Amino acid sequence: MAEARDLVAEIETLEGKLADAKASITKRFIGQERVVDLVLSALLCGGHGLLIGLPGLGKTRLVDTLSTVMGLDGARVQFTPDLMPADILGSEVLETAKDGSRAFRFVEGPVFCQLLMADEINRASPRTQSALLQAMQEKSVTIAGQPHALPKPFHVLATQNPIEQEGTYPLPEAQLDRFLVQIDVEYPDRDAERDILIATTGEAEDEAHQVFTAAELMAAQSLLRRMPVGDAVVEQILNVVRAFRPDDPTAPDVVRQSVGWGPGPRAAQALMLTVRARALLQGRLAPSAEDVSAMARPVLTHRMALTFAARARGEALASLIDRTAEDVTRIEAAA
Repeated sequence: MAEARDLVAEIETLEGKLADAKASITKRFIGQERVVDLVLSALLCGGHGLLIGLPGLGKTRLVDTLSTVMGLDGARVQFTPDLMPADILGSEVLETAKDGSRAFRFVEGPVFCQLLMADEINRASPRTQSALLQAMQEKSVTIAGQPHALPKPFHVLATQNPIEQEGTYPLPEAQLDRFLVQIDVEYPDRDAERDILIATTGEAEDEAHQVFTAAELMAAQSLLRRMPVGDAVVEQILNVVRAFRPDDPTAPDVVRQSVGWGPGPRAAQALMLTVRARALLQGRLAPSAEDVSAMARPVLTHRMALTFAARARGEALASLIDRTAEDVTRIEAAA
């Protein structure tokens, strides 16, 4: 009983710090509370985020603000077709000492940080993308046969421009699956855009302040995994993920007709973590079935694909996910 009380107290303390962090971030990233929640969810779960949005919507500003608020050492890399793996990971250089002796010394690349912004990641060549893949999955890199551990915690927030596709290399499914969530950054509404104009064109702007340290963030990540998840929510996660596999007997007809391939077990793991993060950010002690429906789109969008026929019919993957997840939730609640 005492352990349960201690867990509740820790969760409530963390909820207060998260509210402070979110308030500090939204002062500089105005009108995008949903995006802020999803990015914070990715960090709380110890994962990486893929931000999809047009240039000029504040994605770089968001990551810069996050590094300040969360107390993380941040770095930014602008990906281009001629970027080489060594430009990101680092390389060994031959140095000559004063006595004339020579030795190789490893020079760390920008990936040796705690929060890496990979700007327009799909502009990098497959060779460079695969080098980043190891860093994202293994939290280490191998240079000249020697492993080098990355700092802890390590997170990648990558961006993609959904319109300009000339000179790009689409991310392979294996790398897309390494991103915990896909975050669609959309235009702000009129009132939010008005606030942005006033806040960013004056003599001074609001500054973000540090709320977390790296050690506190890792403690929060550990606490999140200790949050209880009810059996009903676990079953709901399984029902939602399996409903999007066209060869599963429980898949609805619309999925069988429109989905080419569905999400794997990593999607269920991602949902299991992100529903807890959403509950934390909303000041609740445990996730609900509504959290599963809300997190289905960011968790599943990049882990499945429509068939050619569905794309030709003009179907949208996002709306299919939202509709199907809501239907599964409603059926489960009725049962």
